[in-house]
Amino acid sequence: MKKRKITNAMIETAWKKFNKRFHITKQQEQQFKKYLVLLREWNEKINITTITESPNIINLHFADSLAIADFVNLEGKTMVDIGSGGGFPGMPLKICNKNLKVFLLEVSHKKSQFLEAVISELGLEDIIVWPNDWRTFLRKTEFQVDYFMARASLKMDELLRMFKPSCPYNDTTLIYWASKTWRPTEKEIPFIIREETYKVNTRERRYIFLSKPS
Repeated sequence: MKKRKITNAMIETAWKKFNKRFHITKQQEQQFKKYLVLLREWNEKINITTITESPNIINLHFADSLAIADFVNLEGKTMVDIGSGGGFPGMPLKICNKNLKVFLLEVSHKKSQFLEAVISELGLEDIIVWPNDWRTFLRKTEFQVDYFMARASLKMDELLRMFKPSCPYNDTTLIYWASKTWRPTEKEIPFIIREETYKVNTRERRYIFLSKPS
């Protein structure tokens, strides 16, 4: 199938829709545009994302990350982005929430370097790249965390480790990005406390909120 040609008009339209939907300020718009350029440049050297066209990065990475703010208040909160990769959802959420503290949990050294570069270039504060795997983070840290967020990173059974009685984070809420067709297993159902549906372009997706069973 012939690859479509991305025009400047298509990119500009994507930015306009994005800015309007999320009430993006001029400063934030500049940061997002710089972020996009860095992502595409670094992606030519290391494999960060398979989504490489600018309109798709805006819609399927930036917008998909920010949509969670329609359902939770992040003002003054602390969140951990599990398996952050290219920085999603943590980096976009930080750009739009100055008072949000963010941990980007990313075990890949090259991807961690990319995340550090973006933080430096965008002049972001209170955002930390944490180069541990998920199990090590749970075992060796005890931060005050309001939300763990997992977007296309680990499988649910691995994420549920945080709710073990010995884990210091077992009272924290986990938000899981799920497709429209995702179905929980019997083991997972007791942890689900809430579901929210949202759209990215025409794609319907869900946020699954999980917590320790009472």
